[in-house]
Amino acid sequence: MPLLVTSASGANGDGYGALLAFDRDGKPLGVFCNDQRIADPRGLVVHQEERLLYLNSGRDRVLALDADGTVVRDTGTLQGLNPGGGSFGPDGRYYVGLRGRRTVTAFLLTLDAPGEDFLAPGIVPFPRGFAFGRDRRLFLGSGIGPQGEGDNAVVSFGPTRYMRPSTLVSDPQLSPLDLAIAPNGNVVVSSEYPFGASDAVTTVREYDPMDGRLVRVFRPKGSAGFRRPRGLRFGLDGNLYCAAQDEVITFDFTSGECLGVVVQFSRLHGQALDFFP
Repeated sequence: MPLLVTSASGANGDGYGALLAFDRDGKPLGVFCNDQRIADPRGLVVHQEERLLYLNSGRDRVLALDADGTVVRDTGTLQGLNPGGGSFGPDGRYYVGLRGRRTVTAFLLTLDAPGEDFLAPGIVPFPRGFAFGRDRRLFLGSGIGPQGEGDNAVVSFGPTRYMRPSTLVSDPQLSPLDLAIAPNGNVVVSSEYPFGASDAVTTVREYDPMDGRLVRVFRPKGSAGFRRPRGLRFGLDGNLYCAAQDEVITFDFTSGECLGVVVQFSRLHGQALDFFP
């Protein structure tokens, strides 16, 4: 089962601007899809039942790819979309964070209809990763944007559209970059604090979804540089994977131990990752 990683380009990092594939030993397999509609790819997530990979392209569109790397669904160009991360919601739709409009919008899986905002535009200064919890609440990382705007928190929203945010996490050592829900229901966040600093402390932090209490901190060890951590994903093995600059590293989620580097690739600038097919 290949590991797919979106590699940033432009303002998001001097990477390859492509969707890259690696085998289980971390060996590079090349570009997974050469379709010109993919540029500076951001979030991606596999829909197991549809057997499709949904991908957010820097060319203001959302795409769905099959196991052969062929684009089979496409929203077409949506002017000003500027998509970030993506996640499937409890209603079956595909949710996308919008960097420019500072909101989260939802698309039908067919990608043949306009998206519908789930949160009000400008809901946070700069949205980072997000995911839906077991109770259907949406958890959103409110981070720092490329121009220094924003704050460092995790906010939650009830299951009703256009709900007002409630601050869940206010951790002085947190600057969120991506967010995932762990198998135990806790909120897991990749962090670079202070954001953009050459001496930033990079961690993955786990929080209780009810009271925002910091449960534990995952730290790199050994050869893992863990610079600019971004996308998080739990594998079928139960381990937690994180894309970063030049590498993908993994943690044993049960013990919290860093298991080391699973992919080492110069200029990776990983944004998001998943296993497919």
